[in-house]
Amino acid sequence: MEVYFDNSATTRCYDSVKDIVVKAMTEDFGNPSAMHLKGVEAEKYIKSSAESLARLLKVQEKEILFTSGGTESDNLALIGAAFANKRSGNHIITTSVEHPAVSQPALFLQEQGFEVTYLPVDSRGVVKMDALKAVLREDTILVSVMYVNNEVGAVMPVEEIAALVHEKSPKALFHVDAIQAFGKYRIYPKKMGIDLLSVSGHKIHGPKGVGFLYINEKAKIQPQILGGGQQGGMRSGTDNVPGIAGLGAAAVEIYKNLEENVENMYRLKEHIAQGLEKIGDIRINGMDLREGAPQILSISVMGVRSEVLLHSLEERGIYVSAGSACSSHKRKPSATLAAMGMSKDQIESTVRLSFCEENTIEEADYFLQVMGELVPMLRRYSRR
Repeated sequence: MEVYFDNSATTRCYDSVKDIVVKAMTEDFGNPSAMHLKGVEAEKYIKSSAESLARLLKVQEKEILFTSGGTESDNLALIGAAFANKRSGNHIITTSVEHPAVSQPALFLQEQGFEVTYLPVDSRGVVKMDALKAVLREDTILVSVMYVNNEVGAVMPVEEIAALVHEKSPKALFHVDAIQAFGKYRIYPKKMGIDLLSVSGHKIHGPKGVGFLYINEKAKIQPQILGGGQQGGMRSGTDNVPGIAGLGAAAVEIYKNLEENVENMYRLKEHIAQGLEKIGDIRINGMDLREGAPQILSISVMGVRSEVLLHSLEERGIYVSAGSACSSHKRKPSATLAAMGMSKDQIESTVRLSFCEENTIEEADYFLQVMGELVPMLRRYSRR
């Protein structure tokens, strides 16, 4: 049996997504900027996807900006917002557990002379609200907080954060990295007080290399890619029509049975957590199972290094992740797990399971069976 429990790294494309991508590549392949019929046909895919995403988020189509994925969306949100609003202030706030797509732009902005404050988190990986309240200032121009942590599934109180930010720092824009949250939660940026929202296609059974950034029409953002003036001049370059078409189709599909799919993932998560208790000395990291995101289960198998366990599971056809799989193959110690106060031994024994609605209890049982066989053996070897 093959078991894929690494859906937070990437997901399998829906068949319907594959079909529309192929059609856009082979039949309706025109350049959407062209004025002839082929161009008009291609442009319809972009308009249709924008309509679908705007409807799901309850925003305007013109507030959807298509990008090459979550990393570009995050970069544009941070760098574009910082430079567009620097006359209003110099202070940026983010957290100590952000994905590198946010933390690296934050470091870049520090090098450019911006002041960046990094908020601490508690042992569950949730941002400390008192710390946020203490550092919000009149010259704060941007606050960036992820919705769901990609390593442990901690869910941030984004509505509470938004309310506090807009109360204490009315000039500030509030950016949310929703790359692990979109398709798992119903997200309404205007109602929730979110000014900028990043989403990636390949986390929701869409194509790789495409995503979008919601930009509130009142938010000031400086474009980072200049050229032909596509998307209202906000992001130049020929539109990725197949990717955009696939992204829109995936978003519609994943929200069709959202509540049922989320409940199935929670049941799967609980089933595995209960089964792991029988093996012993396996710690569940982050929030309580039902409080955290439905698709992510972070575990520390004490006495077994994560890479050893990962490759041992791989030999049995089971695929998991040692932390985040969104960067290069070279692993660095997890800043998220360290910020949560974990010991070095626990960090080095942590793996992430991440589910989607296509995973089954049968797959979970096979995983538990294999873990029951592998873990005692690997612990014996590690003690030698």
